[in-house]
Amino acid sequence: MAHSRDEEVELLGNTNVDYKMDYDPDILEAFENRHTYRDYFVKFNCPEFTSLCPKTGQPDFATVYISYIPDERMVESKSLKLYLFSFRNHGDFHEDCMNTILNDLVKLMDPRYIEVWGKFTPRGGISIDPYTNYGKPGTKYEKMAEHRMMNHDMYPETIDHR
Repeated sequence: MAHSRDEEVELLGNTNVDYKMDYDPDILEAFENRHTYRDYFVKFNCPEFTSLCPKTGQPDFATVYISYIPDERMVESKSLKLYLFSFRNHGDFHEDCMNTILNDLVKLMDPRYIEVWGKFTPRGGISIDPYTNYGKPGTKYEKMAEHRMMNHDMYPETIDHR
């Protein structure tokens, strides 16, 4: 039986939100997917992601793209925003941040498929765009993840705005 959204999530609509300034995966909340009979993508674009270089302490800026095919549970968007905000003072390499996000979301939702792609603005004349994905083991989604990884970014975009 479906639960009311009020029983599932606490942050949505809450005006007394504590904005964490350090990485905190416990912020994430999930709710029931009411359409488990169908595959569909949910995509989040976060153009204001920031973290810190673990060596220099300088800020790194990125647009983070998260796309997933839910199974039983879905991530609540306000909790995801607060979670991503919690990286603001977190010192980690770009690749580690994207893999941490993927791991935390897999742990929270156990999705059928998920991918996380960070497109970081250049520092020192180079940009780094780590991509990571996951498909539920033993399913067609595992094969999908393999295929998407092997074919990822075969036709790179032309970027002239970052």
